[in-house]
This record gives sequence, structure tokens and C-alpha cells, in this order.
Amino acid sequence: MRMPSSSSRRAHARIAAAGALLAVAACSSGGRTESTEAVLPARSSLESAFASAFTVGAAVNDNQFTGRDARGAALISAQFNTITPENVLKWEHVHPRRGEYDFGPGDAYVDFGTKNGMTIIGHTLVWHSQTPAWVFQDSAGKPLTRDALLAVMRDHIHTVVGRYKGRIKGWDVVNEALNEDGSLRRSPWQRIIGDDYIVKAFEYAHEADPAAELYYNDYSLENAPKRDGAVRLIRQLQNAGVKVAAIGTQSHVKMDWPSPAQFDSTINAFAATGVKVNVTELDVDVLPRVTGGVSADVALRGNATASANPWPTALPDSVQTALARRYAEIFRVFVAHHDVIDRITFWGVGDADSWLNDWPVRGRTSYPLLFDRNDQPKPAFDSVMATARMLRATPITP
Repeated sequence: MRMPSSSSRRAHARIAAAGALLAVAACSSGGRTESTEAVLPARSSLESAFASAFTVGAAVNDNQFTGRDARGAALISAQFNTITPENVLKWEHVHPRRGEYDFGPGDAYVDFGTKNGMTIIGHTLVWHSQTPAWVFQDSAGKPLTRDALLAVMRDHIHTVVGRYKGRIKGWDVVNEALNEDGSLRRSPWQRIIGDDYIVKAFEYAHEADPAAELYYNDYSLENAPKRDGAVRLIRQLQNAGVKVAAIGTQSHVKMDWPSPAQFDSTINAFAATGVKVNVTELDVDVLPRVTGGVSADVALRGNATASANPWPTALPDSVQTALARRYAEIFRVFVAHHDVIDRITFWGVGDADSWLNDWPVRGRTSYPLLFDRNDQPKPAFDSVMATARMLRATPITP
């Protein structure tokens, strides 16, 4: 039997200690995790609570960063210290037609982050989804050659990254390039350029802003086959001389997946490559599965049935409590690994903003975040804050 590393043993010990403290807190208040409101300052924020561990952020939409959603903008500035754009820097938005860029929304996003003193993340440069068909075709609609597509990629990356040089800290350079078995996805990028399109994307991003952090980002990395594929990919990039600052594990999770052990082993595996770990798109789906698996592939679709949308008006108290416990379970792992985690980002701010309201079934009422549809903190917020309080109360040594 292979013995766990000393860092892994320390992490397991931290998780156990944090869990025991949370249990004591719950028991002393009749088992209600929401009772932590009584001992936390009224204006406690996620940003301040985890300041000694990692930054905490959210994916933001254009209504929020332009101020049209004033309540959402105020909540973001009060609670978070890092932001990621949900859509405005994806190819179809910022570069919708050949030779035409639209930087208005992207500029507003960066201005919002700068005004609020936040760490600003760029998302995403190379992805098979939300990329216009023209990118891969010539003016006659025929597939581009390898060299021609590389030229398109380089122009896009140099133009977008170059515009925000020194203002955006880091970029999700390549997004979701792996299949569930850890092999490379047969995307148009891979089919036309070859496997080295990922290396080229990182090289172009580094040319455009040598000081920017560069990330690889994907979902379902807590599953061993895909995790192992990501580790291989990171090592291949490193062997090619590419500097990867962090791997982003999206963590679109379920109530029963992944387990704390899967989170733990995944973080350890990525940390062993020498890169940092970012949790980039965190949410917890409480609704029934309708696709038969745990993949967060945006192309998946399910049937709109009554059973797929069981709580159209409100989440039952019992499920609220279960969600709070689930978030506490997840964050105990994160604080245990604070020495290798740089950032935790939620994919959305309040429940009304979540992509899960329309994926994989349109029109569902989803409840995956820490703030409700009125941007008020849920019991899950309090349970997460409790883990931060225990981190402060129990010094953790790396």
C-alpha cells in the first residue's frame, strides 16, 4: 500500500479538525448552521473571512458590472475581491465577426473591477464553445489550414490580452480541452491545428502579456480519468517550456458528488505538478439529475418535466439545511488546502443569476449559490463563514 504524503496527511488532519469544530458549533445551537450569524459581525464578508487563505470571487454579468443591477453590483463589491466575466470576453462576444472587435462590455467589466480594487480574471481565450463558425473557415466557408487558424488564434489572443495588459491578472487560456476519459477533445482547434494548439495558445498569451498568469480550466476534474488527463496535459505543457500558473477546476458539483476524498486527491494531484489550484466556477446543483451523469458540458440537454423542476417557488427548509451542510463539507477541504489554492470563484452571485436555471433544462428554478434570488445570504453562506471562523480560531501550519 502506498502511504500518503506528509502534505496529504496534514490536509486530512485539517479537514477532520475543521469538521469537528463545525459539529460542535452546530450542536451548541441546536444543529442550525445558520446560527453562526449570532457570532459573526453583521457586515462580515467572504472576502475578509478568507483573506488569510485565498481570494473569493464570483462570475459577473453585464447588468452587474455596468450598474444596471445596482443591488447585485453592491453585493459583489461588498462580498468579493476577485471577479470573472461570465460571457463578455468569450470569443462570440468580443470578436463576433472577422476583423471586428467589440470591447465596450469588456472595458466596462475591467473598469468595474479596477474601481473596486479587485483581482480581475479573463475568461476565456480558446474554447470550442461560444466561438463563431467563421473562426475556423475561410471566406468561402472552407476549413482553414493549420497555419491560417494559428494566425487567427494569434491575432485574437494578442489583440484581447494586449488590450488589458497589466490590468487583467490572469487568463483562462484554454477551456475544456479534455474528454471525460482524459483524452483530448476532437474540437475544431485540435482537428485543424493538432494537439499542440494548446501549447500555441499559451505561447501567444505569454507573448501578449508576459506578466499575466496563465491557466488551464476544465470541469469534472474530480473524476480520476479526467484528473489524470489534466495532470498529463500540465506536464506536457511544462515539458514544452510553457509556464502554467494554475489549473482551474470548475467544480460544478452535485449534492452527492464529488466526495471530500475526491476533492482532496484532486487538489493533491494538481499541486504535485508544481502549479497552484483555482476553484473557478463553483456551484452546487440541488436539482434532480436529468442527463444521467455529472458532466457540466454546456451542450448537454435534458427533458423539461415536472419532476425535473421540483421546487419552482422556494427551496424546502430541509434542502436548505442539506445545502448548507454540503457547502461546509466542501469548504473544509478548501481551507485545509489553502496553501495551494489561490482563488475560489462562484459561478454567479445570487441564485437568479445562475446558468443552472437554464441548463441542462431551460426554465428550471435552481438554488446553487450562497445568496438567494433577492441577493440575501442563505444558510449555506453562514455555514461557509463558519469554516472561515474555524480557520482563524485554529491556526493551520502548512
